[in-house]
Amino acid sequence: MSHTHPRDDAGAPGAAGTGTATRRPDESMSLLRELLENPLDAGYRELASRPAGPDRKVPGWRRGVVLVLCAVIGMGGVWAARELRGPQSGMLPARALLVEQINERAAEGEELRAANAERNAEITALRDAALSGADADLLARVTALGAASGQVGVRGPGIVVELEDSDAARLGVAGAEDERVTDVDLQVLVNSLWASGAEAISVDGHRLGSTSAIRTAGEAILVNLDPVVSPYEVEVVGDPTELQTRLARSPASTHLGVLRSSYGIRVDIRAADELELEALPQLTPRLAEPLTSEDGGAGVSNPAQDVKPSGDGTGAARGRASEGEVG
Repeated sequence: MSHTHPRDDAGAPGAAGTGTATRRPDESMSLLRELLENPLDAGYRELASRPAGPDRKVPGWRRGVVLVLCAVIGMGGVWAARELRGPQSGMLPARALLVEQINERAAEGEELRAANAERNAEITALRDAALSGADADLLARVTALGAASGQVGVRGPGIVVELEDSDAARLGVAGAEDERVTDVDLQVLVNSLWASGAEAISVDGHRLGSTSAIRTAGEAILVNLDPVVSPYEVEVVGDPTELQTRLARSPASTHLGVLRSSYGIRVDIRAADELELEALPQLTPRLAEPLTSEDGGAGVSNPAQDVKPSGDGTGAARGRASEGEVG
């Protein structure tokens, strides 16, 4: 007699007659199975199962109306885009308007400077005429002081020092900002030129005097509050040989050498047989007042006696250096 183990029939998975349902291998992937077996949505399936009806024909006049409306809408959009992007009649773009205003203000400034120069020439002529017959020595001292302070135009031999930004800086290469000439470079050069015996100095046509300043405003260099750009041309009136010799022994010589070798800044020094430097605009003294005999002026040294007329250069340089350094 054979004996059967209770699990041989009842416990065997998937055995027939046991009453246990068979599990599908992909039972855990019901969502993926549903997507694969029923790709159509129920609404699409119902619509697809409906019997096909007769085709509805669209009248020709409706198609024509739709075509005309599309053409009108398209042409209207093109016209609106052209009107919005095109310049308005009677109005200039903002950039052109600014350029026009800048040119107008520059022209007005030039006219005012020219008128100022004419008035200064008239004042100088009247002063010379009034002093020529009264006191020739006083007129000579006034002229010497005017040359030293920049109030009188000068002409004579001298040197020209030109500084220009490096090639990379002029092309706008990134990281070449240190290769531009700065206000400090011009200050060092100008101060050394005064100490080297310069009688008169101008930077890009702007005469330097006792109240001149070389400063930076943003990325621009200002001389007497007027912007100057590279290349910077420094004109110096004085003895060319003495100026170049003494400049080579000054701190500016080392400074210019560093600019040339380390930063690629072009430095050019040349002698000039004839230079003409215009006078500074007439300025009204705000702090200086003449001394009288009651104030003890008789015992005060007259600085005009220590300044020599244009031609020697040493006295004017000492007078300029004693009044304060540029910058």
